[in-house]
Amino acid sequence: MIKTPHMSSPIFSHFRRRDRLIYQVLTAMDDFNPLAPTHPPEEYFSELSSSIVGQQLSTTAAHTIYTRLVKLLAGDVTAARLLAADDQAMRDCGLSWAKVRSVKDLAAKVANHQLKLNRLTTMSDAQVIAELTKVKGIGQWTAEMFLIFALGREDIFSHGDLGLRRAMEGLYGLGQLPSPAQADQISTKWRPYRSYGCLALWHTLDNAPI
Repeated sequence: MIKTPHMSSPIFSHFRRRDRLIYQVLTAMDDFNPLAPTHPPEEYFSELSSSIVGQQLSTTAAHTIYTRLVKLLAGDVTAARLLAADDQAMRDCGLSWAKVRSVKDLAAKVANHQLKLNRLTTMSDAQVIAELTKVKGIGQWTAEMFLIFALGREDIFSHGDLGLRRAMEGLYGLGQLPSPAQADQISTKWRPYRSYGCLALWHTLDNAPI
């Protein structure tokens, strides 16, 4: 095995002790990188808008629809431009009516300062989830994905992600989908690095979330 610089980090040491199966997956990942905030706060609005647009869609479909929306907004996805955009024009981009309402609600809450995105970096995981789920169309799963992939939080496990449970079934040879309680029992031993356990499980499916 070729040892990469990351393999000497506490993350790998932790999984080597606590879960050898996850450790083996992580060490086999060519694209492994420690989690870190990937977007500055001024990009959180467009990131969340993209997440809403992409819910329950393939990566390709989500990209196509969001690209059309960006073009409609003249290349700049901001709360002001979304609020000013015509609903039917947004629908014509491929958004469902429910998603049109959701991104408009996000825009309204940002515009009237009910949701202050620049404060998310200073909040706990639970506080971020509570803030984001005030928006219509942003549920627990979307908030958890934002925590992992935008804020770089390292100790998130998404209990509502069916892909994670399917990956657990395969990796641990369970013979059936684990119950939420079983999934929690497995993931608890990953603390404080549960997000990396999720990355490893998604890797086994080759199915990282949108």
